[in-house]
Amino acid sequence: MSEIVLASGSPSRLDLLRRAGLEPTVVVSGIDETAVPGEAPADLTLRLAQAKAAAVASTLRGGYVIGCDSMFEIDGIAYGKPGSARPAMDLWTRMAGRKGTFHTGHCVIDAASRRQVAEVCSTVVTFATPTPAEISAYVESGEPLAVAGAFMISRKGGWFVESVEGDPGNVQGLSLPVVRRLLGELGVSVTNLWV
Repeated sequence: MSEIVLASGSPSRLDLLRRAGLEPTVVVSGIDETAVPGEAPADLTLRLAQAKAAAVASTLRGGYVIGCDSMFEIDGIAYGKPGSARPAMDLWTRMAGRKGTFHTGHCVIDAASRRQVAEVCSTVVTFATPTPAEISAYVESGEPLAVAGAFMISRKGGWFVESVEGDPGNVQGLSLPVVRRLLGELGVSVTNLWV
């Protein structure tokens, strides 16, 4: 069995892969995630996913490296991790009762051959209209501070999501169908990687 390496410190991505039968090694790339001025949110996620996977693959002789990066887009603006309460509150005030698009760039590299395949998955999320007190309580929970778009659909943030158009796993930072396709392009069946 080939080694799977997740080039991300995201607990959500690791949890998704584990629940789907893989047991990846986690290696955080540490790349600069600064956006290029004028870069479209989907393009940004793809570029960062490729950079993360490439940085980690360059240190390996074999295995398959999965790199991902996510951004939430509303009104044409990309939002990553808010980092603190004020930006999280501002974002929730902007997206309450509206739709936005969650983009995740995916890149898989065969570290032995250096072959690389990549794809962006975009999922539309419709939000409820939480009260100011609910938004404040959610932000105070700390959950939205360290995740793209300031919400986690699989945790407390799920209370405020009305619907999802597309892959719900993508909103957690990784689309299993996309990763399966990318591995397939490299000649690997995901079922041969299950533990």
